[in-house]
Amino acid sequence: MTNAYQDISRLGALDLSHAIHQRQVSCREVMLATLAQVDRLNPNSNAIVSRVDSDTLLTQADARDAQLARGESMGCLHGIPQAIKDLSNVQGLPTSLGSPLMKDFVATEDGLMAARMKAAGCIVIGKTNTPELGLGSHTFNEVFGPTRNAWDPTKSAGGSSGGAAVALAQRMLSVADGSDFMGSLRNPAGWNHVFGLRPSQGRVPMWPAQDVFIAQLGTEGPMARHVRDLALLLSVQAGPHTASPLSLGEDPAVFAGSLVSDPQGTRVGWLSDLQGYLPMEDGILDVCQSALNSLSGMGCSVDEARLGMPPEQIWQAWLVWRQALVGPRVAALLAKPANRAHVKPEALWEHDQSLTLTGAQLMQASASRTRFYQSMLQLFERFDVLAIPVAQTWPFDVQLRWPHTVAGRSMDTYHRWMEVVIYATFAGLPSVSVPAGFGPHGLPMGLALIGKPQGDLALLKLAHAYELANPTLIARQPPAGAAP
Repeated sequence: MTNAYQDISRLGALDLSHAIHQRQVSCREVMLATLAQVDRLNPNSNAIVSRVDSDTLLTQADARDAQLARGESMGCLHGIPQAIKDLSNVQGLPTSLGSPLMKDFVATEDGLMAARMKAAGCIVIGKTNTPELGLGSHTFNEVFGPTRNAWDPTKSAGGSSGGAAVALAQRMLSVADGSDFMGSLRNPAGWNHVFGLRPSQGRVPMWPAQDVFIAQLGTEGPMARHVRDLALLLSVQAGPHTASPLSLGEDPAVFAGSLVSDPQGTRVGWLSDLQGYLPMEDGILDVCQSALNSLSGMGCSVDEARLGMPPEQIWQAWLVWRQALVGPRVAALLAKPANRAHVKPEALWEHDQSLTLTGAQLMQASASRTRFYQSMLQLFERFDVLAIPVAQTWPFDVQLRWPHTVAGRSMDTYHRWMEVVIYATFAGLPSVSVPAGFGPHGLPMGLALIGKPQGDLALLKLAHAYELANPTLIARQPPAGAAP
């Protein structure tokens, strides 16, 4: 790999866009550098799947160069290679969902997010790997196999946006999309030392969708190595859409503006392990505390915060909501009884549990969710931002399906070990995972910052200030992630 290609691969999306538009580098050169990086690193990490052939991609890159030569630009992603998470449709590419039952399905149209990214000029080089049906925060499936952590290939990359996080960390992509139901943009970001933003509920509308009124726990969003790239991609993904009546109407262009702010006086509420309720592996709270110390050094005030209702009540309400939303998705694959043998047991559990749910149970869980949201609003009378670890475990063995114990406590579901991420999701709040530091075995951990309702921009500004205050930490690269 030439030094010129190495330099291109190190650029974030905003710098890369500037270089392309200033004609300092051609779209063909960017594509060649990207493909060289993918060829070098992806065979081991398995982050990018369903790759488009090189000749087709170079032809598209040449077309982008011809547009620039005519003085035409499609937008901020003009000529920038992207790989879309394999839960979202891209016309002409498989949407396997990591499922053997879906491996031959080829999308006939773009999903809304991919369409917006394409309209801004990106070139889709393939998909990023995800767990089967996106379930479980560990990216492995029977179609493509596991994605390996950028910092240690024997460890999990997290999920479900694990492929995207690893592709970013290893400089195969300059910015990436993902989606988040139970921490899927935040956990893999924390485990691969990049930034991941779960936007506010309704910020990034999802279409096509079978339901646009109830299924609001999952959302698409951006991941990046730099906060300004995170905001740049959000400015492309966000914005109202007539097919999504609950989408937010704010002009997404606000996210493409300056992120410079003064964090002095920002009130940060530290949720920690919820007074011992959440089991945490050794060292996680210590690493997160170092990030909190950095926030204090920036002029923020950091004080203990407590949830306003018992966390076990929140979890039980969460289980009902999750099963009510996930169960029907799995049911669609079980129309033929023989298909059951080709669906992973965790997904079958979600489906089977959902069969016994009643409308009354869902309404009761919705009432609990409402009480929880009101309690969060009360917390935000005292704090501007809440902070909590992005995971309860360090990246675990890539061959393990999920941790059955955490800090000596048994996990009673396949996702209980990720309970820490549900609070932002359940309240519909924006949350960004920022790199917090590294544990004793050299593995990264993230700190989740949770913003006020629809406070995405303020949250991005704080994360940007944190990045500027920690240049050495943010600049650390995985052993195989950058050219030697």
